Amino acid sequence: MPSPGQALAQDARRTRAGRWQMLLLALVCAAPVAASYFSYFVIRPQAHANFGALIDPQRPLPALNATDPQGKPVPMTSLKGQWLLVSVAGGACDAVCESNLYLQRQVREGLGKEKDRVDWVWLIDDEQPVRAALEPALHDATVLRVPQAALADWLQPAAGHTLNEHLYLVDPMGHWMMRFPADLDKAGAGKARRDLERLLRASSSWDQPGRPPAVGK
Repeated sequence: MPSPGQALAQDARRTRAGRWQMLLLALVCAAPVAASYFSYFVIRPQAHANFGALIDPQRPLPALNATDPQGKPVPMTSLKGQWLLVSVAGGACDAVCESNLYLQRQVREGLGKEKDRVDWVWLIDDEQPVRAALEPALHDATVLRVPQAALADWLQPAAGHTLNEHLYLVDPMGHWMMRFPADLDKAGAGKARRDLERLLRASSSWDQPGRPPAVGK
């Protein structure tokens, strides 16, 4: 029978081994993402200039429940598994909000057969109801209410701007990794689409359309 000291030593060795196994598993899961980003941002930087601003360090989706238009709780982490093109605005949706929603849809449609790898997402940061006139245009959108404070802890506008002025890009692992310039117009949306097209090509080896079955939309 081992002595107490020997038992403690064995427990410590098992704990260390378990930690190393978890670390190796995390590295294996992250390797394809890291490789695609390395290819996009490091190996071929001379081929293009990014239109969107890269976020460093990247910020993970907050671990909280949003609510869908029917008031049902939806974990924010359930959005993982797709590229997300995100806008933020109150439910009343002013002119800037309407423009961003239109451009989000146009950017996604412009991706052609790759569009099924991208969701366009409107995060509503207040309790104002969505105008009925907007609802038909939101048929293919993911619309969720998220507390304003939680969004402010996750997303960040450029200096001198507010959250609702930008579009934000989140990768399939759930990391906010790019912010597009404020007051986007059609020409800017075309440049944003080209950034997204490059990222989709770079990630094609590991990212597939749709979410894993356990995640769902």
